Amino acid sequence: MSETIKANVQLDEQSITTSPEQAVNAAMPEQVTEQDNTTETAVEESVAENRPATRQEILERIKAIAEEGDILTCKAEIEGLKVQFYRLRTAEIDAARKEFVANGGEENVFIPEADALEEPFKEAMNVIKAKRNAWLKAQEEEQQANYQTKLTLLTQLQELVEKAGQGSPDAAAFKALQARWKEIKNIPQDKVADLWKQYQLLGEQFYDVLKINHEFREYDFKKNLETKTRICETAEALTTADDVIGAFRQLQQLHNEFRETGPVAQELREEIWSRFKAASTIINRRHQEHFEGKKEQERVNLEKKTSLCEQIENIDYSALTGYQAWNDMTQTIIDLQAAWKEVGFAPQKMNIKIFERFRAACDTFFKRKSDYYKEVKSNLAANLERKKQLCEAAEALKDSEEWKETADKLAKLQKEWKEVGPVAQKYSEAVWKRFVAACDEFFEKRNAATSSQRKTEQENLKQKRAIIENINAINPEASESEQTKQLNELIQQWNNAGHVPFKEKDKIYKEYKQAINALYERLHISANERKLSDFRNNISKGGNSLQRERERLIRQYENMKAELATYENNLGFLSTSNKKGQSLVDVMRQKMEKLKGDAQVVLQKIHLIEEEMEKA
Repeated sequence: MSETIKANVQLDEQSITTSPEQAVNAAMPEQVTEQDNTTETAVEESVAENRPATRQEILERIKAIAEEGDILTCKAEIEGLKVQFYRLRTAEIDAARKEFVANGGEENVFIPEADALEEPFKEAMNVIKAKRNAWLKAQEEEQQANYQTKLTLLTQLQELVEKAGQGSPDAAAFKALQARWKEIKNIPQDKVADLWKQYQLLGEQFYDVLKINHEFREYDFKKNLETKTRICETAEALTTADDVIGAFRQLQQLHNEFRETGPVAQELREEIWSRFKAASTIINRRHQEHFEGKKEQERVNLEKKTSLCEQIENIDYSALTGYQAWNDMTQTIIDLQAAWKEVGFAPQKMNIKIFERFRAACDTFFKRKSDYYKEVKSNLAANLERKKQLCEAAEALKDSEEWKETADKLAKLQKEWKEVGPVAQKYSEAVWKRFVAACDEFFEKRNAATSSQRKTEQENLKQKRAIIENINAINPEASESEQTKQLNELIQQWNNAGHVPFKEKDKIYKEYKQAINALYERLHISANERKLSDFRNNISKGGNSLQRERERLIRQYENMKAELATYENNLGFLSTSNKKGQSLVDVMRQKMEKLKGDAQVVLQKIHLIEEEMEKA
């Protein structure tokens, strides 16, 4: 702009009182700029609510935006998709790392798989970036060109104002310049207010100061009034719109249109501006209340999310002592995570922090669950190893023919098997079948062998009953030596007879002892003589090792001699001067006599063994 125009503009600004309409139009660019920032934030949040859920969907959406070229409108969405894309990638890597560790891997050697989506995503983003840079450059060039054009128009308007002042108004040329002015929209934001003030001032000068044709002026005022009335009606309709953010954005466009529309009659300017301002105030207030309500909701959301964090942090892990308890608590965690997703955003400064706290609490739970299952897995492995050892022990015994001893050992192994804890399900049946197979094989062999043995035992039972009958049938009229000889022969037959059925064992032996004791009584044979007779019969059938039995009896005899010496020594300290002392002495003497008799029997047994050893 020339120096003359600038000087005239400054002079006119000092000499003309600014109307309310001019004042609000002059301030309008700053208002729009400030509100646009809030609108952009609202758009970003709105876009975030409809954002694709998977990285593949995000990639497809980014490619679609890159191809469509709608870069400016989708700016907030693009930024949100980019953050979500890499956030999901981070979550995938974390999940893979946890699975790797859960499967026994070391966390410090974990290497994530290559990301097949990252390269096409970057390529699409580069296309968007290139288009955005090209658009910005074109916008900047367009703004500068438009700015220069409007400066030229201001110069031309100034020239028309000067001609009007000289009595040569050119209304058609002036309106043509106005129309041209309105067609030019895109100029640098910091130049809008200044250009508008100069343009408005020149318009006022042209219409008011220079007093152009009254009919033309009234017609122009009428058309401007119709336009501004329509703008007011549109703004008033927006005061009850459900979409508060959309209404606020549309209001900004109405402000631009109101500002660019020419003046109305002087007496209507305040009224029409007040009407538009009142509707604008309502819309702005609803917009502010919307975000204040949203702020309160975010505070409530923060409280809900804090409560969810505390529920997980306060888990009593000491009560989780089994699979079912851990599974139930896992379902509770999943339910809490679902509840978390239902809660909206927390305040921006706390949103990331509360999420990290929630994620840390969940990570702690699942880590401790993993540690528990690792421990259980270790115990299952130890139990499996122990059961394998029991299988090997049972398999080592399955071919034994020591039926009773082996059966007892297998019973102990079976008892120990029950005491060993569970093993992994996939091994449980196989190891059990292996153990049972070994046990069954032994018991099947034993049953097969003992079936013939039971038949032999029945034969032995018949034989021993016949021996008892023969003992009872010994002729009492025969000499004692003859009866004794027959008894010893029958005792020898009894000792040579094999085992009888277990349930008959005690009964048949009792009958046998009654028979020989009756004969001993008839022959007047003492208890010690009976013991020696029984002992003689036992060693004669070659039972236990004679040498070990002789050594045992010698130790028993020596102990008896030592005990007898002790009695004799103690007897010397007892007094017989009173009744009680005499009674105690009598008791000790009876014990000594019995002990001497038992020692004599033991000594005779030793002699019998020595005789038998000499025969051998």
